[in-house]
Amino acid sequence: MNIIYLNTTEKRPSGGTKTIYRHSNAINDLRIKDLTSEILHLKKSKISKIRTSIKKALKIPVTEFGWKFSEMHIVKNYKTKWINNLIKLRKKFDFDPKKDFVIIPEIWAHFADEMLIKKNIKYAIFVQNGYAMNSTSDQKKLINSYKKAEFILSYSKDISECVKTVFNIKKNKIIKTNISIASKKKFKKKNIITFMPRKLSNHSSNLLFFIKSHLPKNWIIRSIDQLNEKQVFNVLKESRIFLSFSDMEGLGIPPIEAAILGNKVVGYTGQGGNEYWKKPLFDKIENGNIIKFSKTILKNISLIDDRWLIKTSDQRKKLIKKYSPEQEKLKIIKLISYILKIKM
Repeated sequence: MNIIYLNTTEKRPSGGTKTIYRHSNAINDLRIKDLTSEILHLKKSKISKIRTSIKKALKIPVTEFGWKFSEMHIVKNYKTKWINNLIKLRKKFDFDPKKDFVIIPEIWAHFADEMLIKKNIKYAIFVQNGYAMNSTSDQKKLINSYKKAEFILSYSKDISECVKTVFNIKKNKIIKTNISIASKKKFKKKNIITFMPRKLSNHSSNLLFFIKSHLPKNWIIRSIDQLNEKQVFNVLKESRIFLSFSDMEGLGIPPIEAAILGNKVVGYTGQGGNEYWKKPLFDKIENGNIIKFSKTILKNISLIDDRWLIKTSDQRKKLIKKYSPEQEKLKIIKLISYILKIKM
């Protein structure tokens, strides 16, 4: 049996893509006889991109939205600098209904209607963000894709609730999976504030403007955008405060990673983060409340010292256990058992 994950060709580090890579690698690392996993990378064709650019330039009204399967092509030799893991690539579309099981990200869920259902290929939809499920204007195709899926993968309560609410999916069809976060027991902290500017960049730029003149001279602010996995890990284990700009996400990974690595996390929960966003590790800010955001940061600067790590040790241990590679592995083994039952 071969479990095939469909994935995008990311130019920047993405928590969703990292999770897909880890899950595929974990399946292969189990070394179960006759069980493999591959990643099939898809990308929009150049013709499609040119056509889109022309429509924008001519200001042609958009009557439909979403990715189109007919405009995609396989990237056979995909490589990226920001992921350290070696991934097993899939280089063809011809799925075997007897042995292949396909896992599609929610942004392409409607592809199932064209590429899998008609060919009797078993599949699941991996929803990593419940607010990204509106993947096409063709609602009939989208609803059919969720209806015919063997199951839906979710790794947060928020994601599961989104799926149940929109598609009326029964609870037993939603399978809980897991993410894993790297951890470290010892830290050498510096007066650094870290943040990810890629999401809600207007919020982050406004916030930095608000606090810049009030920031003590011995403190610096550093972006973790454009860094690879190892670089992000090294910066977060040195910083003391992480600013979260999560925006409508199933479960933002950077805030969890920052907290586990000894940071005070201040900012937006992104909705999915509500299930772990608890004091003292996390301070919740209402989306857009830049004044409260800036005041909370400046207050924490005067409160956080090396005793912070001792004070938050138990809370960090709980997060480490919840999002550990071991828990992720157990959920993947359960996933395999579900797929085996279906294929049999």
